[in-house]
Amino acid sequence: MRSTKDYLILSGKGMMMGAADAVPGVSGGTIAFITGIYEELIDSIKQFNPEAVRILFSQGLLSCWRYVNGNFLLALVCGIFLSLLTISRVVLYLLDEYPILLWSFFFGLILASTWSVVRHIKGWNMNLVATFGIGALLAYIITEQAPGSLDPTSMMVFFAGMIAICAMILPGISGSFILLLMGMYAPVLNAVKGLEWGILLVFMAGCVAGLLSFSRVLSWAFHHHRMLTLALLGGFMLGSLNKVWPWKYTLSYTINSKGEEIPVLQQNLLPGSYLELTGLNDWFWPALVLMLVGAALGILLDRQKT
Repeated sequence: MRSTKDYLILSGKGMMMGAADAVPGVSGGTIAFITGIYEELIDSIKQFNPEAVRILFSQGLLSCWRYVNGNFLLALVCGIFLSLLTISRVVLYLLDEYPILLWSFFFGLILASTWSVVRHIKGWNMNLVATFGIGALLAYIITEQAPGSLDPTSMMVFFAGMIAICAMILPGISGSFILLLMGMYAPVLNAVKGLEWGILLVFMAGCVAGLLSFSRVLSWAFHHHRMLTLALLGGFMLGSLNKVWPWKYTLSYTINSKGEEIPVLQQNLLPGSYLELTGLNDWFWPALVLMLVGAALGILLDRQKT
């Protein structure tokens, strides 16, 4: 039985997830994983099934609420929404004004998170090593892809919602980045800005379908092939570091619904090359400090969950 303090801590973790999701390339699933709530989150989402409907009509709302772990989900969602209204604004400001410093913090955090996953894998063998390598390679390839361009038909909007939400709950892969790759980032944002409810409802339906189905796959994987699943997710985290490397040179942009330029295709550089190519401050020492701070936070969160 959780106390009020426990639910406040859960909301705090939700706020961290919301802040992370505000940064393209950083997944809220990563934060859920390193804060020790990932498996409970997946298992809770999985409970939205026909059995939940049966319990609702046969035993009442309270029993159904308990069945889907409603208090846990409510505390988490409240934290995420509160973050979107508060912390995420600060994160977006830092991303705009001090991108190197913000990326450095997340680079250190995700690097420590990768170590956290790896150290929980027991009995390393060739299968686990191969699975870890495949996960890292897949994530790296995804982060290297150039954005595509798809027609925003109803089918594609629904499909984009499914894929984006699956990416969002996978540690190491950003849902917003997947939308960019599919060429659906601008159409979805324009629909939000213009309150185009037809498009938004189709997109949300895709998100719900993807979330309910993929959560079952992840839950099954954790319960039946835990070590392989951890190895794959650890690989995803390691490969995603390519996306959050702090020193980047932007090769192409897209325009969001506010008319602002959003980097799409970027090349990673060494700090010295960044300074030489762009003429901008590389913030090397502050960035290094923030990497260490992010790594320390990741290690601290890992110690707390164990």
